[in-house]
Amino acid sequence: MSTTLRTALIGIVLILLGGFLANRIQTVSGEVDVSTVRFAGNNGLITHARLYVPNGVTNDNPAPGIVAIHGYINSNETQSGFAIEFARRGYVVLAPDQTGHGYSDAPAFANGFGGMDALAYMQTLPFVDTDNIGLEGHSMGGWSSLVAASVMPDAYKSIVIEGSSTGTFGAPDGTATWPRNLAVVFSAYDEFSQLMWGVEVPTDIRSTDKLKTLFNTDETIEPGKLYGDIDAGTARILYQPPVTHPGDHLSTEAIGYAIDWFDRTLEGGQPIPASDQIWMWKEFGTLLALVGMVLLIPAIIPALANTAPFQSLQGTPAEPKPIVGGGWWIGALVFMTLPVVTLFPFKGFSEAWGWQASAWLPQNITTQVMVWALGVGIISLALFMVWHALLNRQTGATARHYGLATGQGFSLLVVIRSLGLALAVVGVLYASLIATAYVFDTDYRFWVFAIKPLSALQLRIALVYAIPFCLFFIVVGILLHGQLRNGDWSFRRELFVNWVLLMGGYAVLLIVQYTPLFLGGSMTIASEPLWTIIAFQFLPLMTIAALVFTVAYRTTGTVYTGAFINGLLVTGVVVASQATHYAF
Repeated sequence: MSTTLRTALIGIVLILLGGFLANRIQTVSGEVDVSTVRFAGNNGLITHARLYVPNGVTNDNPAPGIVAIHGYINSNETQSGFAIEFARRGYVVLAPDQTGHGYSDAPAFANGFGGMDALAYMQTLPFVDTDNIGLEGHSMGGWSSLVAASVMPDAYKSIVIEGSSTGTFGAPDGTATWPRNLAVVFSAYDEFSQLMWGVEVPTDIRSTDKLKTLFNTDETIEPGKLYGDIDAGTARILYQPPVTHPGDHLSTEAIGYAIDWFDRTLEGGQPIPASDQIWMWKEFGTLLALVGMVLLIPAIIPALANTAPFQSLQGTPAEPKPIVGGGWWIGALVFMTLPVVTLFPFKGFSEAWGWQASAWLPQNITTQVMVWALGVGIISLALFMVWHALLNRQTGATARHYGLATGQGFSLLVVIRSLGLALAVVGVLYASLIATAYVFDTDYRFWVFAIKPLSALQLRIALVYAIPFCLFFIVVGILLHGQLRNGDWSFRRELFVNWVLLMGGYAVLLIVQYTPLFLGGSMTIASEPLWTIIAFQFLPLMTIAALVFTVAYRTTGTVYTGAFINGLLVTGVVVASQATHYAF
């Protein structure tokens, strides 16, 4: 059995095992029915949600309910750790996609982020004890929960906000008596302490006037201490697990605090200890499936390239004419650092230019990523052309040595066929994703990174963004294969070097940002919490890109197939995971 076939079989096995495991945990081994629902809210906007109903819950035997709402640029699956554990304990759980997120109607931020529509829908379910409904929300989901609690003050009994706050971005100010029975889970290393509570150091929220007013005390708030009275609806408690803002989703402690609070404030749940949790196995399952999909890539590319429509694309890379000596290290350093040092300033250009979400560019974050990518691409291409004109042209370097042409010269037909091959590769990977979603009701994900199916609207959006992203990856491919590739490297060594070059800068950025935060201070650039968290997604994206580039270039000898595959994959991942801000 060839190595390629063996890798493909391992990938398929991992997808099947991971999907099966994730499904069994998500449904608590069949003890919880998990389905998707859609319902209309204000202005006719449709909310898509996942509904967890424990076995035995009926109209005649109603159960308490919890609305679990995700944060900004996430979707309902991000809350699955909370939802699984709530459902295990007998709660009916509704995990909606916020407006403009996931598969809910755009625009983002509409209808109080969608929380009040979800709470209103929960109130209509005949198998829910409407006198025992809790609200749980992470980050912007906390604001969504608070808006719902203010609009329908008698429709809930208690609330947990994770990494969130009152009186922020449309969420009403908290008082000693509102909202009813509130738990604040704000992690010790939460990146958003300045936005949420007005302090640079997360643990300093304990002494803020804002939190003291909410807890009806003049003293510094003591984590874990109960303030107020549950029976009177004035109960307050603060928890500070030792994780980051997105770390709440991977924290048994953070999830355990939410379990404990609802156990204390709602009636009808099952008395399973908060420390007894299984959700992490679902996370492990979807990670296995994600790894399995990635392992399909080195098998699919050469296999499809060997089929009749694409056989002409097969070729051996030209002997490279890269930077040599100490100059290679300088080039590698520039390659790694340029995208990172420009990430924060360049992403703000679209806002500075006054660009508003439109039918063509409807996702603000995706547009910011696009502007940054084009900026980096233009600068990188300019530096490359200067290097070629002044130095490398003298060595006889041509477009062939940079992967832009074959031995017969540049051909537009090669570019078009490369796009066809890329579409075929992405199509196979996407088919595996659709099959996984259909059979197991899961996707490929781990923590804040997810590869999920596109809705019809997201597919239409992706077609526009894919063009600039493909252009960006063509430039990246030229640099990677034309400037920095050594022809004597083995496949494994080349893959490792490409991985370090593509991913290393973002890893360093995260280390620089988080080291002072973990030492008890704030992030190095404390004004960029959102984009620091977004930077985590570059680690898996660039890992996949390194594999695609290495395999595709060795298979075809040109940059186009790898660049198109990466452009299409990255566009699909980003668009599916981002918020849509334009009201279609």
